[in-house]
Amino acid sequence: MHETLPLVEPADLPLKAQLAPNLKRLAESNLFIGTSSWKYEGWLGSLYSPERYSSRGRFSKSRFERECLKEYAEVFQIVSGDFAFYQFPTPAFWRDLFAQVQAPFKFAFKAPEDITAPIFPKHNRYGARAGQINPLFLDSVAFTRQFLDILRTYSERVALIMFEFPASAATAFATIQQFADSLARFLGNLPSGFRYGVEIRNPMLLTSEYFHALREQGVAHVFNSWTDMPSVTEQMSFSEAFTGDFAACRALMRPGRSHEKSVSMFTPYTSVREPNWEVRKALRELLVRGRQRSEPVFVFINNRLEGFAPGTIASVVDQL
Repeated sequence: MHETLPLVEPADLPLKAQLAPNLKRLAESNLFIGTSSWKYEGWLGSLYSPERYSSRGRFSKSRFERECLKEYAEVFQIVSGDFAFYQFPTPAFWRDLFAQVQAPFKFAFKAPEDITAPIFPKHNRYGARAGQINPLFLDSVAFTRQFLDILRTYSERVALIMFEFPASAATAFATIQQFADSLARFLGNLPSGFRYGVEIRNPMLLTSEYFHALREQGVAHVFNSWTDMPSVTEQMSFSEAFTGDFAACRALMRPGRSHEKSVSMFTPYTSVREPNWEVRKALRELLVRGRQRSEPVFVFINNRLEGFAPGTIASVVDQL
């Protein structure tokens, strides 16, 4: 795909110039703030320089998707690779990804849903597996062999691995205690050398049993702003919610709003359309808490929260 775009020199990207030193300063205190993925054409002209991806004045989509991570890393110190949720990446994929940017830039990855979904959703993309019981659910051996063992070469570049459990995880067990026990066994069987976090999508699971399972394994509850979850502020108010020696948060979308609605409202993600003051305040509090306790914090912001993740991040860090 090719289209004509105006040339924009790097000096004409004030957001890029504003963000880079602030994020570098925070990262030096182990406070890391990045986005969920990075291949967004809507960021051209504000975060990305169009001329980098142009040939004879025409924009190349394939070149942009292949090379924009390098420019992303000129601004951010970390990014969340949500793509891993949909697959077990191959060794060649990991090699090519890590070769694109150099240390100290870090990645966080979502674990494949093959490990966290008790039943595959009834959706066309799952093919014959749609609606079927997942045989690899909470299979620590499969996850270690097919994911962690391959990543171990790059472990110093991996800040966090996050397990996202769908709402159906609450109904796959007779009791919350059974879920918590199974989760604890799974986490306890994982090898050391990586940080782990758990994100849940069902408020029924926000119980003492769940938090205890994470705490005994040194795993963080990943605070999240999501359709069916309590706000980040509410989650942080739980007395047991901080379960590890680091904190993590994924600010994905406004509670009560569907993924589809968020996409339709904010695409193509070129500007902040709807500031979410509650989430911004909560993120600042989370980062300040980490700084006061000298504990790492990892925050990832999605375009679908306000319409433009880099703009949201700029507002959050500007007051830190």
